[in-house]
Amino acid sequence: MTNQTQSELIGTGNGFIAALDQSGGSTPKALRLYGVTEDAYSSEEEMFGIIHDMRARIIKSAAFNGDRVLGAILFERTMDGDIDGKPTATYLWEDCKVVPFLKVDKGLADEEDGVQILKPMPELHALLAKAVSKGIYGTKMRSVINAASASGIKAVVAQQFEIGKQILAAGLMPIIEPEVTITIADKAEAEEILLAEIKAQLDALADDQQVMLKLTLPEAANTYKPLADHPRVLRMVALSGGYERDEANSRLAANTGMIASFSRALTESLSAQQSDEEFDAALDASVQSIYDASVAG
Repeated sequence: MTNQTQSELIGTGNGFIAALDQSGGSTPKALRLYGVTEDAYSSEEEMFGIIHDMRARIIKSAAFNGDRVLGAILFERTMDGDIDGKPTATYLWEDCKVVPFLKVDKGLADEEDGVQILKPMPELHALLAKAVSKGIYGTKMRSVINAASASGIKAVVAQQFEIGKQILAAGLMPIIEPEVTITIADKAEAEEILLAEIKAQLDALADDQQVMLKLTLPEAANTYKPLADHPRVLRMVALSGGYERDEANSRLAANTGMIASFSRALTESLSAQQSDEEFDAALDASVQSIYDASVAG
């Protein structure tokens, strides 16, 4: 069973969820944006060590705590690591009062029918058991929608909810994330199809089941408000999806019932070359701006 105190915080608290879950493919880009180029490491292990240090620096900052940050999504290696001698998830909850989530997907399948579904996850059961043992509250898995394909979007949503039910059965809270690519010409049409498919899946859940939703900021404000109001939804969060922070915040503030779960937009002003004082000030400004946009809706 999920932690009731954490459920109440995520469901009703003021703030946002930080996405600190860049995985293998996106880690080099995240490090470049942080001012660390590929010549700074010579192996995957060294690369992941540097990104863990970056995430630990964020988590240990005075700017990062439960006053404004409700939760944080971790990559598996980050969950397996420590901060000041404590498992990362334990540190997040005990020292920061931030609810820990885990990215569980293994990446995307090749595009078919305008979408990319999740790759198979044969080790999901074992990963969920490990997450429970480490104090993780919930999970996240990301699919991608690249066209307003009714059949493709239906397949994405069906797969997300099928796996989501496995996650619920393990006692964890699933974040359902069917991302709509922000650059596609038929984005608004794709969002209307997505709205209907998610609603149908929510309506089919049992009365004692809830999920979370992580959705791309829509073209028309409040497109997804019926989902935020649905009794089977604990909380609806938004991904920045490539929007710069200012635009992401502006779009977010226009959507009622939606809070942020930003990754790149959260860390875009941070640099490995900053002093601790400069780093903390930059992170504080970023956290405050995203918090303000999250509570404005």
